Amino acid sequence: MTSAEIITIGTEILLGEIVDTNTRYIARILRSMGVDLYRTITIGDNVDRIASAIHNSIERADIVITTGGLGPTIDDPTRDAVAKAIGVETEFREDLWQQVVETIARYGRKPSENQRRQAYVPKGALSLKNPVGTAPCFIVETPSPLRPSPDGRGVGVRAIISLPGVPQEMEYVLHESVIPYLQKKFNLNEIIKVRVLHCAGLGEGMIDEKITDLETLSNPTVGLAAHTGVVDVRIAAKAKSESEANAMIAEVESQVRERLGSVVFGVDEDKLEEVLLDMIARRGMTLTAIESGLDGLLARTLRVPHTASYPDTSTPLSASLTPAALMDALRAARVGSKADLALGVSVYMDERAAEMAMITPKGEKTHRITYGGPPRSLPRWSMNLALNWLRMTLEEMD
Repeated sequence: MTSAEIITIGTEILLGEIVDTNTRYIARILRSMGVDLYRTITIGDNVDRIASAIHNSIERADIVITTGGLGPTIDDPTRDAVAKAIGVETEFREDLWQQVVETIARYGRKPSENQRRQAYVPKGALSLKNPVGTAPCFIVETPSPLRPSPDGRGVGVRAIISLPGVPQEMEYVLHESVIPYLQKKFNLNEIIKVRVLHCAGLGEGMIDEKITDLETLSNPTVGLAAHTGVVDVRIAAKAKSESEANAMIAEVESQVRERLGSVVFGVDEDKLEEVLLDMIARRGMTLTAIESGLDGLLARTLRVPHTASYPDTSTPLSASLTPAALMDALRAARVGSKADLALGVSVYMDERAAEMAMITPKGEKTHRITYGGPPRSLPRWSMNLALNWLRMTLEEMD
C-alpha cells in the first residue's frame, strides 16, 4: 500500500497566526486515491529542522508532500531544506525563472533580484508549473529499494513533492500536476471513501457498546470520535472503484443505523442545528428561543427571529435565569412571536449544570442536566443536548 506523510512549513503556523488548512485538504485527496497517510507535522522556517523532518519522513513513506516556504524571501527555506535532506545542491533553472517573470509581468511589474531564489530547486528535481502564483513547485525522486517500479522490472521511487503554502495555489498544482503524477508513478488503482454518521442522544461509551463488533472490521473500518454533545461514527472503505466502496459502506451503515436508530441525525457535512431547522421548516412550524448564560451561542447558532439572550453583556454569567424564570421568559417569547415551538437553555457554571425547557403544541417540558467535563465546554454541550432534545421530541410527535 502506498504511504505518505505531509509536512507543513511556516513559523506563522506554529505561532498560531494562521490556521493550516492545507493538511486537511491534501489528506482528503490522498485518502480518495487510496494512499495511507502515516503522519503530519508542522515545522518552523528552519532549514536544518525541515531537512531532518523530510529525511525521516522519506525513510518511512513513499510520498512526502511539503507545503509552504517556496517564496522569494530569505525565510522561505524549503528548497534548501529538501536539497539538504537528500544530499544535493540547489541549481538555477532558466525555465522556472521565466515562469516567475511571466507571472509577475501579468501584474505590470518586473521581478526583483531576490525573486530569483524561486528559480532554484534541488539538483535533478522535476519542475511543476504554477500558473496561479509566483512560487515554482518541484518533485524530487529518490530510489526506493523496498518498492518495485510499476512495471515490476526495476527499483521504484520515493517522491518529495514541494507545493506552495497559499491554499489556492497549492490546490491548483495538486489537481493539475501532482494527482496525475502520483497515479502514474505509483500505479494508484484503489480509492478510499469515508462516510461519517453524526449521532446525538447517546454518549461515546454507549454507542461503542452497541457497535463494538463493527469496530473490529478491517475493511471497511469503523471508528468513533466524540465531540461536545455529538459523537461521530466514521466508516472508511478501501476498494478498486467508487461503486464498490459505496456498496461496502452502505452495508455497514445499515447495520449502524439499525442498532442506533434515531440517535443518528445526519451524515458527512450535516450539522445538528441545520437538521433541526430543516425538520421545523418541513413541518411548516416556527421556532423561538431563550438562552441564559451562553453568551449568545444559541442565538448565533440558530439565527432565528426572536431569539433572546440573558443576561446582557454587562451582567455576570453566574446571574443565569432560574428554571422558573426561564420557563416564564419562554412562555412570553412564544406568545410575543406567535411561534409554534419554543426552546430555552439556562447554564449554571457554578453548579456545572443546565436547565432545558421546551414548549410545543403538545405542552411544556423541562429537563435538568449535569456536566462533568471542562467548564468552558458546558455552554456548547448544553446547547447541543437541547437542540437534540427538540429534534427527538419532533420525531416522537410525527
